[in-house]
Amino acid sequence: MAISLASAALMASSAPLAVAVDMPAAMHAAQQAADQAAEDTQPVEPPAEEQALPVESDSSEPRQPSGNVIVVTGDSETRQKDPLVNLNETTFKLTQDVDQALVKPIAGAYEEELPSPVRKGLRNFFRNLMEPVNALNYLLQLKPGKAFETLGRFAINTTVGVGGLVDVAKKKPFNLPYRRNGFGNTLGYYGVGPGPFLVVPLIGATSLRDLLGTGVDQSILPFAIGKPFNTPYYAIPAFAVNSLEYRIEFDERLEQIANSDDPYFAMRESYLCLREADIAALKNRPPPRECSIDALLGIDAPEVTPPVETAPVEAEAPEQEIEPAPPAIIYVSEEVVQPLPEA
Repeated sequence: MAISLASAALMASSAPLAVAVDMPAAMHAAQQAADQAAEDTQPVEPPAEEQALPVESDSSEPRQPSGNVIVVTGDSETRQKDPLVNLNETTFKLTQDVDQALVKPIAGAYEEELPSPVRKGLRNFFRNLMEPVNALNYLLQLKPGKAFETLGRFAINTTVGVGGLVDVAKKKPFNLPYRRNGFGNTLGYYGVGPGPFLVVPLIGATSLRDLLGTGVDQSILPFAIGKPFNTPYYAIPAFAVNSLEYRIEFDERLEQIANSDDPYFAMRESYLCLREADIAALKNRPPPRECSIDALLGIDAPEVTPPVETAPVEAEAPEQEIEPAPPAIIYVSEEVVQPLPEA
């Protein structure tokens, strides 16, 4: 249309008489061109039949996400490492409720109300009964030195320590420390993995390997000796005292776990990390990772910027007026009178 109007303007400037004669025809032609251009610019709408028909998608092809959509498929890494996570979380919540309502108050009263000599005596007594089991596992781990030390602790505490009520062996001149050991450690020492993580009622956090190992350890005395170790009169007090002592020993760590953002994850990783450290110690290796709750949860410790050491600024001495040095040569101007020689 712009080209037609320019051509008409050019013709009008060169032949005004002809434009005057053909003006109606030219205006009619320009109007037709404008109408045609307007029709060309309008969108063409599809027929009503085509608008009503829905667009069918091919269900055989996967739908591609658009924009910033993230599609997650498969199990997460956490669930792959913890296949029983759903059951464990339910049991863990129940265990936490029982601990806060029952175990924690009883452990607090047991620690504060019971006289310290009585509480330590009960702990030492049940520890001493398990010393032969500890020694047997050291033998299975090919550590005869520690096995004989453990048997020596058992003999000293049973006799001098009044049936194990007093831990005499850890003091001078014996200096034989208590070392906890078990069949779960023996399996881990020979490369048996922990297996699935478990939260068992009345037992708490454990693994399949450690659950089997604990069962073997607790069965040795009943099968080897019999009464009274195969009766509830021994089993119930031993379980109660060991559970309360464990609750007291790990009270601070249990509080950190309960106050964390993800208590179940913190509890699981804490247990597995500590067990990894136990197995590494048997192999005379350093712990594979740090077992603090902050490290396990990936919480970075606040960085402390060390103070910048600067050289001490010496106090400036007050400026002293410097006297100019005397000149090396002093010129003295004096009148010299010399008599003339006589003629």
